[in-house]
Amino acid sequence: MNAAPTPIYAYPKPTTLRPPAPFLPMSRDEMNALGWDECDIILVTGDAYMDHPSFGMALVGRLLEAQGFRVGIVSQPEWDSAESFKALGRPRLFFGITAGNMDSMINRYTADRKPRSDDAYTANGVGGRRPDRAVTVYSQRCREAFPGVQIMIGSIEASLRRIAQYDYWSDKVRQSALVYAKADILLFGNAERALVEVAHRANAGEKLRDIRDVRGTAFMTSHGWLPARDWAVLDSSTVDTPGRVDPHPDPYAMESEKQSGAACDTPADPNAPKPIRIVSKAERIAAKQAERQKTVVRIPAYEAVAYDPVLYAHASRTLHLESNPGNARAMVQLHGERDVWLNPPPIPLETPEMDYVYGLPYARQPHPSYNGARIPAWDMIKFSINIMRGCFGGCTFCSITEHEGRIIQSRSEESILNEIVEIRDKTPGFKGHISDLGGPTANMYRLACKDPAIEQSCRRLSCVYPGICENLNTDHSHLIQLYRKARAIPSVKKITIGSGLRYDIAVESPEYIKELVTHHVSGLLKIAPEHTEDGPLSKMMKPGIGTFERFKDLFDHYSKQAGKEQYLVPYFIAAHPGTTDEDMLNLALWLKKHNFKPDQVQAFTPTPMALATTMWHTRRNPLKKLGRSSEKVEIIKDAKQRTLHKAFLRYHDPKNWPILREGLIAMGRQDLIGNGPQHLIPLPTAADLANGEKRVPHRQVAKPASQARGAQRKLVLPGQGKGKKTGGKARGR
Repeated sequence: MNAAPTPIYAYPKPTTLRPPAPFLPMSRDEMNALGWDECDIILVTGDAYMDHPSFGMALVGRLLEAQGFRVGIVSQPEWDSAESFKALGRPRLFFGITAGNMDSMINRYTADRKPRSDDAYTANGVGGRRPDRAVTVYSQRCREAFPGVQIMIGSIEASLRRIAQYDYWSDKVRQSALVYAKADILLFGNAERALVEVAHRANAGEKLRDIRDVRGTAFMTSHGWLPARDWAVLDSSTVDTPGRVDPHPDPYAMESEKQSGAACDTPADPNAPKPIRIVSKAERIAAKQAERQKTVVRIPAYEAVAYDPVLYAHASRTLHLESNPGNARAMVQLHGERDVWLNPPPIPLETPEMDYVYGLPYARQPHPSYNGARIPAWDMIKFSINIMRGCFGGCTFCSITEHEGRIIQSRSEESILNEIVEIRDKTPGFKGHISDLGGPTANMYRLACKDPAIEQSCRRLSCVYPGICENLNTDHSHLIQLYRKARAIPSVKKITIGSGLRYDIAVESPEYIKELVTHHVSGLLKIAPEHTEDGPLSKMMKPGIGTFERFKDLFDHYSKQAGKEQYLVPYFIAAHPGTTDEDMLNLALWLKKHNFKPDQVQAFTPTPMALATTMWHTRRNPLKKLGRSSEKVEIIKDAKQRTLHKAFLRYHDPKNWPILREGLIAMGRQDLIGNGPQHLIPLPTAADLANGEKRVPHRQVAKPASQARGAQRKLVLPGQGKGKKTGGKARGR
């Protein structure tokens, strides 16, 4: 677990490094044209092969190629037999298997578990070209095709299923992907560092199943296995004994010193004063890290978390607390009679390594075998540039932090500007518009903790919730400078920002908002406040709506100053854990007050391993210490209630008025039904009544639904009640 790993570009290369292939081969004919009799590594993916660094298989493939390996790609194979997996023969080293850029279940199904008819990562957008739980199916077919072949699994599907996790589509807790895929090793997170090391060690003769000391990897082993005798086990398998691993070292540690000469044989006087040595902060941190590096945390077994919601929530909380690469410990979870072992997360890439990865010789085109077919994901990404990765926001419903980590990894200015030139000169159809300079977020470029020592020891799940950490650098000057240099490149006419903007950080830099609004918004800017009410926002770890309103004021001010008519397009989530009917009603009233009429709305989808998914499955809050009597979280699972929550977001759509009228009557809020400007939705028409809809009663005797459930909360409309409309501090920045 070396804290200073070998840079991914510094491994010894073969003496005769092959020139890069125009495209990584997908057929025997292409292999023959390259003079290959076999592939060293074959990558299997559920996506169409687009040779661009925004697509996982291209990035991984080109990285391995640059290390001297012959890499082939099997893209979207027919999975009902093993024949498609034999297309390139048996790999000399191993198969690397991924579902693609998305989890296959999220790719194939809507939030209501209905099959999708299309797939943005497939030629012509055709749906159904990948199986459910593709990593497992592809792994099984590879072993059928070549018994005994070595299997490595990775990317987001395997990464987020590395331990026992709740599966929304089967409504049960499933075992680690390692169990189903029977893989030799799993790589999680952004895995370039682990991939390069494992590939070189496999090339030197090591078996994948024997490589057990690489960060960012997981594997199965015998129960109770430890890397060495001096390792300690922290038993955190119950909520009653979470324990501590390491007491803080005594800064005034006592040291006995041996006397010299003949006196060395004389027993020391136990009453004699002992010298005191003050241990420096650096030594204390080093000692603590050394101890943590030889400690494994045992979390509750699969068999326990599958049936005990509290233990599931406890395991989830423990996993997320062990996510900082600077202080994370190894973890282990029993599955039957064997353990799933997780090494600590990978050390983030340094800027020169990021530049190396994104500077590889990508063709920047879909593979020629698609004959120019339209691939929606390619159309969206071909003129965009990834400038960073990672996110320290920690939103509980999002997988970015869990997969990429919360340490921001940024490319250099030079690397980004060179890629703009490459797009200009090499990508067909470029007319001067760069569609995005971003990544997981638009404005975290080169933002980090002010003190690396604090960053390494921090165990916060978010750097910006409940407020922006005082140790976080929020200086946007590097990003402003990048924008200015990028749009000064000849033939670049326009650069727009399409990535998600963290407005709570942006408001700390009005100069950035001015730069963005003046030069990089094409009329509409998408932004995601997600909700207006404190209940759901606290479960999302998102800032209060007061911060959004601060951003909107600055956005409107600088748009007017620039002489531009521009608008924000806010995104909201319905039915998120912790949301009540009254929360959604208040959100609808806020939307109407501000004249927002969302066209696209989303209901919460529980994704593997997310903290919000833990809330959904267990009704417990893993953001707090857990016990048998821990806080219960309100969950919206009933299909009709989920539909009502989505309808509140589209209060302006006549199709939603019948269910909204029914819901408002049940809540005792028929006063919001009418044909005046103060009403949320209109009264039913004669045609509605003729179709069976009931008249709106003048009085409602029944109590609101929330009171009927025993909730002790008073409904307060936006702008009413003392202190409800607040700024960033009162409601979270």
